[in-house]
Amino acid sequence: MIDTASKVFRASGLAMRSLSPGLKQRTCAAVALALSMTVGATQGARAAEGDFWNSIQGFGGTLASTERRSEPVVDKLEDLRPSKVPYRSEEMLTAIDGAFAYYQKIVSSGGWPSVPGPRMIRPGDDDPRVPALRKRLAKEGYLRTSSSGFDSFSYDGELEAAVKRFQESHGLRPSGRVDRPTLDELNITAEGRLKQLQLNATRLQELNNMRPEERYILVNVPAFQLEAVERYEVQLRHRVIVGRNERETPNVKATVRALNFFPYWRVPDSIGKLDLVPRLRKEPDYLEKEKIRVFSAQTAQEMDTRSIDWSHVDPAKIKFKQDPGPQNALGLVRIDMINEHGVYMHDTPMKKLFEQRSRNFSAGCVRVQDVFQLAEWIARLEAGWDQPGRVEQILQSGQAVDLTLTRPMPVYFAYITAWAEPSGGPVQFRPDIYNRDGVNQNGHGEPDPNEAPPAPIPTQALAP
Repeated sequence: MIDTASKVFRASGLAMRSLSPGLKQRTCAAVALALSMTVGATQGARAAEGDFWNSIQGFGGTLASTERRSEPVVDKLEDLRPSKVPYRSEEMLTAIDGAFAYYQKIVSSGGWPSVPGPRMIRPGDDDPRVPALRKRLAKEGYLRTSSSGFDSFSYDGELEAAVKRFQESHGLRPSGRVDRPTLDELNITAEGRLKQLQLNATRLQELNNMRPEERYILVNVPAFQLEAVERYEVQLRHRVIVGRNERETPNVKATVRALNFFPYWRVPDSIGKLDLVPRLRKEPDYLEKEKIRVFSAQTAQEMDTRSIDWSHVDPAKIKFKQDPGPQNALGLVRIDMINEHGVYMHDTPMKKLFEQRSRNFSAGCVRVQDVFQLAEWIARLEAGWDQPGRVEQILQSGQAVDLTLTRPMPVYFAYITAWAEPSGGPVQFRPDIYNRDGVNQNGHGEPDPNEAPPAPIPTQALAP
């Protein structure tokens, strides 16, 4: 079985990895992990963990068939990877090898059934689609195949616990409701998941093939998280906000060269043209409220905004610049990383957006939660910045400071939608927000009217 799984995985295109001294060890470990990856066997006992979800408003255990929650569901985020093992590591490659072997077995046995739409299925419902849902979850290992009432139409507590486990491992709100996002993920075929694992194993391998560094930052865009790595171990993890669909955050390999405290924001021409000028046609006092000044693109001289007719202005002839301060779209610190895409990492005044589970709200740059902690870690090896609290002193002073790093730091913006944790457990998938994997299904479910909708992009401030 070990040889078979290993050969299948390598033959799929991932065999392009060159043989390394640890390859044999990785292959054996990968298949051992695959054999332990049946979530129903290793995670079935977790059904009792409903007590955890009962502590979160709006989740609870099994609902009575006639009960409906009227209050919005409050989402408690626990969406960061817990492991100290970084994405760029042999351990992660071994784990995804095992995941591939596990899903290859599912495909070879015929895959799993789809769950018809479009209506939502709620805990406590009697629904003719429930048997298909049970079989779907059992095939992937989220539900024990010996589950009682396997053909029952009743959405009971055991099935609800399995749905929550599925939602957790797919980056979805673990509500237990089979809503539109959950249906979309359920109805990606086993073959699609196998393809996704293959693509992401290649992405991880490419990252791992790069020259190893003592310290670096990696942003996993579709997982909305950042990890700061030192000596091959994750030191920090942060939630991030990334580009919305029409302003995708690109794949980037760059170098952090400076930290800019109390930065100006020089509004990119694209945001000026597409966002700011149209807004000024409706709200001409917006510039004053947000402390944004206008300059001539030719002379660099500041212009009197009262003399500009925003209905007929040529955006190519003007530049916008926002003064430092709490209203600044970059927040109080910018992490400067020169690259051909003009993207970077920064603080933000719109911190409530970090409470959302899906966080693709920006114009392409990456906003970092608790960014001052990351800034202190970046600057720690610089002269005069080795003592904790230095960043806080800068913030308290209110004075602009630009720290040019004597030890520039590599940073990677990566697109990883599938991985497996070396410690075991269900394979992790994340929605393919930019459709780069090519396995998305068309949405066909309906939203839950009692569930809090995603927050709209705030209108009080523009943002990179």
